[in-house]
Amino acid sequence: MQTLPAPRLVATDLDGTALRTDGTVSPRTVAAFGKVEESGAVLVFVTGRPPRWMGGVAGAVRHHGLAICANGALIYDLHTERIVESHLIDVDVLEEVVAQLRANVSDLVFSVEYEAGFAHESDFRLGGLDRAAATARVDSVTARPCAKLLALHPAMDVDELQATVHELVGHLVNPTHSSRRGLIEMSAQGVTKATALAALAGEHEIKSSQAVAFGDMPNDLPMLSWAGTSYAVANAHPDVLAAVDHVTATNDDDGVARVIEDLYG
Repeated sequence: MQTLPAPRLVATDLDGTALRTDGTVSPRTVAAFGKVEESGAVLVFVTGRPPRWMGGVAGAVRHHGLAICANGALIYDLHTERIVESHLIDVDVLEEVVAQLRANVSDLVFSVEYEAGFAHESDFRLGGLDRAAATARVDSVTARPCAKLLALHPAMDVDELQATVHELVGHLVNPTHSSRRGLIEMSAQGVTKATALAALAGEHEIKSSQAVAFGDMPNDLPMLSWAGTSYAVANAHPDVLAAVDHVTATNDDDGVARVIEDLYG
């Protein structure tokens, strides 16, 4: 039987996929990432995380490679710890999106992710990583361009909320979600994990058929559709499990590392 060539590019989501539930990178996963780089293939972290949340991950992988952050809006060099490319939502678009959502969905509160920093309305309930950091409260989230606009609802199911947001403003921004709470993440229209990954692959003359991707949540779906081979971890969202080519073990059971070990053994 002919052995298929190993992928030239490995793209993986972080939270819920390559990282364990406590946010750490297991030694087995670190070793697997090393195998990818030793083979000469390109390793890319493709995440909803902002660059300011990448410090621990960068250290675990010895500051190698690039990260696609904020669902494709920001390209971050792990070696220099600098943003090398940005795709922002313009102020006029922000104003229209926030106005439309406020007028049609009660109880929404907003925050914004900038290239450097984060700001939120006073009623925005912060997640764990932001609770531990210094964050700025603002009267207006539409004052300047941002990488990501976030809308939080205290009670709505997140899949229902995404469908509502998409119907209202999907022609203006790209809405998605990556958590179980009612939090929608919006990037500039046409900006997804897949668009950023495809551009990066093109720079390396890598075809989608030569790429493998791993994910767990709806914000990973464009990337998983783009890659020639797609994997979901077993703990993934039902929509992701239904869309991929293969399912591996959970994030807490080193599912991504298991596949990489087979591919680059």
